[in-house]
Amino acid sequence: MDMTTIILAAVLVGAVGLLIGILLCLAGKKFAVEENETEAAVRAALPGNNCDGLAKAIAEGKAPVNACPVGGAAVADEIARIMGVEAEAGEQKVAFVACAGDCTVTRVKYEYYGKADCKAASVAPGGGDKLCAYGCLGLGSCVRACPFDAIHVVQGVALVDEDKCRACGKCVAACPKHLISLVPKNAPVRVRCSSHDMARTVMAACDVGCRGCTLCTRVCPNGAAKMDNGLAVIDYSLCTGCGACVEKCPAHSIQRKDAPGA
Repeated sequence: MDMTTIILAAVLVGAVGLLIGILLCLAGKKFAVEENETEAAVRAALPGNNCDGLAKAIAEGKAPVNACPVGGAAVADEIARIMGVEAEAGEQKVAFVACAGDCTVTRVKYEYYGKADCKAASVAPGGGDKLCAYGCLGLGSCVRACPFDAIHVVQGVALVDEDKCRACGKCVAACPKHLISLVPKNAPVRVRCSSHDMARTVMAACDVGCRGCTLCTRVCPNGAAKMDNGLAVIDYSLCTGCGACVEKCPAHSIQRKDAPGA
């Protein structure tokens, strides 16, 4: 085999490889255009800066068009238009801090002088300075995490401004005590306690802590008030807001939605 033949063979192989590469590239673009354009449009409609995963999930039909709580109904309607579907009305939620133990009703074990951060304080002896091991530490980790200025520490306890809250969940993730959750905004009553301690321990630590007395469960006409390991909880799917549990609670740890701090 002479040199000319070898060169021609190499050129032919290279040309064929180049042609196949071009064809594969064109085919990939052709079949990916529709999906990428939809995902890009959904991503552009989302209000956050780190929504690529959600945009992909919505574009692939793995998440509903109203999956972004921050955007609200307007964003859901726009994404529904992009996806060519109807936007379902979602239940509006807000962050809720299940602790009413401010500095006027709780006791402390010691003075904390460490870093002003709830996560740092939670690993201090006893899980923080409060006598209640479940109580809000009040050092503002949730405040710093909230991008909407919707949560503030008042008298040592975090409180949510429901008019500003967009249920983004960042405060939920920031709380080392797991006191914050997302609840229906129209939930008529709230249990502002997270303690699973025995009644004697609760009463020694906080004046408004749930004592696990079960009175709320006995007066609720709809079975909405239940007990979870010694702590009262409300099943919002059954609650009608009659207020029987609020009136009966001896510690006032169950409060109406519109009560101060609830």
